[in-house]
Amino acid sequence: MTAKDPRQQDRREGDRSHSRRKDDTPRYLDPGETIFSLWGRVLVARYRRLAAAATRHIVQRPLHIGVSARIYHPEAGATGLRSKNLQYLEESIAQWVMSRDVLVFMIPTVNTSGLLHPSNIRLRDYAKHLDGLVLQGGADVSPHSYAETPTRPEWSGDRARDMYELELLHEFVEAGKPVLGICRGCQLLNVAFGGTLYQDIATDVPTAHPHVNDDYDQHRHEISFPPGSSLHSMVQGPPRALVNSIHHQAVKTLGKDMQVEALSYPDNVIEAIRYQRAPFVMGLQWHPEFHRAGGVELLDCTGILDSFLRAARETRF
Repeated sequence: MTAKDPRQQDRREGDRSHSRRKDDTPRYLDPGETIFSLWGRVLVARYRRLAAAATRHIVQRPLHIGVSARIYHPEAGATGLRSKNLQYLEESIAQWVMSRDVLVFMIPTVNTSGLLHPSNIRLRDYAKHLDGLVLQGGADVSPHSYAETPTRPEWSGDRARDMYELELLHEFVEAGKPVLGICRGCQLLNVAFGGTLYQDIATDVPTAHPHVNDDYDQHRHEISFPPGSSLHSMVQGPPRALVNSIHHQAVKTLGKDMQVEALSYPDNVIEAIRYQRAPFVMGLQWHPEFHRAGGVELLDCTGILDSFLRAARETRF
């Protein structure tokens, strides 16, 4: 055996002393590092990684937008499917919202005391788990919902749907989620906050221009935007614009904290309203889903939809 060279052993020990300290900790750590400060930095790094992943999830997950249901009530003597209560949505409203890569869910009525299929699900649960609400058009709002009596039987409206949508609306507003009301939905918004309606424009406002006829969504009129209209800033267009008109009822007295956002021209019937005590609760009397995106004749309502969806993104938690 050859004797070990003491100088080689000293060099090896010196190399080890350069790579590690006396307490056997790596040299890249700060001299004053402690187990507590080290773990603190480890936890902060992991938090940042989780926060970045959560942010990606928030940005990438599509919005979930609820649409209130239209309701078909069975008529006397009906058979088959028409003998049942039906809930449905008009295709164009779903397609309009989905055009911005959004998932749409129709919200059914709930019945916690149902005889066949009782459930503990409430409309509040939909407001909690969805990011925004669209109130679609349909049957008249019942005058009973704003403490009046129908002046004609055909203007009695749908009181059952009113009760369902009023509860749904208040749950979304209470949850801080945005709401967009269309046609009937605009009128319901006004009633929800204490306003009233003209039961029939032609009867109650004889000087008004026709707001509905047999042409349905091909019937049109102009609207104007009052000074300070936030709706006008969304569409970024001229002071007057052309919209469809498919309604015989309209806002009469404004509900509490409601502001007028658009008027028909030149008869000044209210065409859009906004609730001032929420980030985004707005009603449009016309049907934006029947307007072509980027169109030059009818008002391009894409900016309204985008503003609604941005509010939904910002308030989704």
